[in-house]
Amino acid sequence: MLTCYIVDDEYHAIESLTDIILNTPGLELLGSTDKPLSALEVINSQQAPDLTFVDIDMPQISGIEFAGLINMYSTVIFTTAYPNFSLEAYDKQGFDYLLKPITYERFLKCINRYKAIKSTANASNVLASNDDYFYIKSEVKGKLVRVNYDSITYIEAALNYVIIHMDDDKNHMTYLTMGEISSQLPQDRFIRVHKSFIVNRDKIKAVGGNNIFMDEHLILTLGKAYRDEFYDNLNKKVIKTKRG
Repeated sequence: MLTCYIVDDEYHAIESLTDIILNTPGLELLGSTDKPLSALEVINSQQAPDLTFVDIDMPQISGIEFAGLINMYSTVIFTTAYPNFSLEAYDKQGFDYLLKPITYERFLKCINRYKAIKSTANASNVLASNDDYFYIKSEVKGKLVRVNYDSITYIEAALNYVIIHMDDDKNHMTYLTMGEISSQLPQDRFIRVHKSFIVNRDKIKAVGGNNIFMDEHLILTLGKAYRDEFYDNLNKKVIKTKRG
């Protein structure tokens, strides 16, 4: 059962999408709101929905800004009457972009694609169970590529894909979200430091403020939302003197 939540400032839009969700087998509607700021507490909790349908043109905070705050907890599907927002929407790692009025055919296509990707991710858990490596689908259809954990420097979000940056510069792009790949990486070896970056802890050379130095030429930005957790983990490895 996939759980859903709707954020839209127009009541009739909420009503229409609610009807679609309630009449789609396998979906459960957790709630809806016309106030995006009040939705943050719900979606940032441990009971965050699998899918959040977000209108783009809203008061208080735009749907684009809202998505940037919650896409680490829930998969965002944008809904809007304005097609010109599409590129910016995907830049915020939106899974899909539904143009109002939303047809059931288009809605179902989005849901089925999400289920297919989740199914692939769940199947790959078997491949990723080894402590040293995992497999991903490559850009070549039908080809699986082995990726060794030790060879990964960092992982970068790229619209609906992720780029796995390797030590040998032979990078891999695969059709996964940051949340999907993060959930399968060993947490003692990898940590998310930004909405767009996951780093291999063993590859970090130095840290200063909001900068993470992977080497003298590669500096990644530490995102505000990840700063506290990152430094909490980092401080466990810091040797401190007991002298006054």
